[in-house]
Amino acid sequence: MQLYPAIDLRGGRCVRLYQGRYDAETAYSDDPVGQARQFADAGASWLHIVDLDAARTGEAVNLPVIAAVAAAVDVPVQAGGGVRSREAAAALAEAGVARVVIGTAAVENPELVADVAARQPVAVGLDARGRDVSTHGWERAGGGDLLEMAAGFESSGAEAVVVTEISRDGTLGGPDTEGLAAVLAATGLAVIASGGVATLDDINALTAIASGGRRLGGVIVGRALYEGRFTVEQALETLRP
Repeated sequence: MQLYPAIDLRGGRCVRLYQGRYDAETAYSDDPVGQARQFADAGASWLHIVDLDAARTGEAVNLPVIAAVAAAVDVPVQAGGGVRSREAAAALAEAGVARVVIGTAAVENPELVADVAARQPVAVGLDARGRDVSTHGWERAGGGDLLEMAAGFESSGAEAVVVTEISRDGTLGGPDTEGLAAVLAATGLAVIASGGVATLDDINALTAIASGGRRLGGVIVGRALYEGRFTVEQALETLRP
């Protein structure tokens, strides 16, 4: 199970939203590259970046920042936000991103996932309140059923599905272990959990989720790291078998 420290970008800064609300933002750093180096130097083997501006508008305004991060660290970067075309996905690959996350466009145009996956590594981002998938930076509900979508992308060529429980994201309220277990049971794709992690006990709870001999593929952690609830080193120690 991999740890993915999160760098959410808005206006070039590292921020976190509360329950996906753009009017409930906390800024943590004006230096995303420096923050990425700190995570990598602490032992993280992946980084997870979201362009919040692009997720909302489709305009990849933070692409230069993402490229700078990818160039500054020697670990792979997974990035998404506003990836709604083959060209947008290719631009992230050219910027040094190892795996692109497609969210809104995957929901609205599932064929795009297979198209992009034939050219570069892809994860599908499914953001939901309960089982109701939301799109366009979490601002539009009614995108479909989480479990049905997770199952539907199994043959798309995607490497993983990133599942965010919006109601828990940025809240430090604990992950939705029951919902994640249901997703793991519904799809053969690697499942990366996102939203709500606050303590090392939360990480332990995620490592315990299993279905058919499979476990979660990773966990994305943001606010808990920024606010010092635990360190990257402590999280990695917790994840070691």
